[in-house]
Amino acid sequence: MKEKSISLILLFLLFLGIAGCMTIGQNFPINPVRDLQIGKTTKEDILHMFGAPWRTGIEDGDKTWTYAHYRYSLFSGSKTRDLVLRFNASDKLVSYSFNSSYPEDASR
Repeated sequence: MKEKSISLILLFLLFLGIAGCMTIGQNFPINPVRDLQIGKTTKEDILHMFGAPWRTGIEDGDKTWTYAHYRYSLFSGSKTRDLVLRFNASDKLVSYSFNSSYPEDASR
């Protein structure tokens, strides 16, 4: 009976660990962000730098690509990072924004 109680407690703790963490999106490199150039960087360049986007869309008629990594945890706080890029009809970068709550990203 004691072994069954221990097994149930371990199973419950495992469930809490799994339920307490959630990741959305996909991790992406942040060093290439500093190499982005408005009017020069192309979609093809972006694919080489970051890989395929996590999400695509349209904003004010311009194509957008989003790279995002959101990590939520009940026990250690949440960390988020996203990069949103806008392209013109010639597939050149029009604008971008990079946001992060990772402390190590602030120094870049």
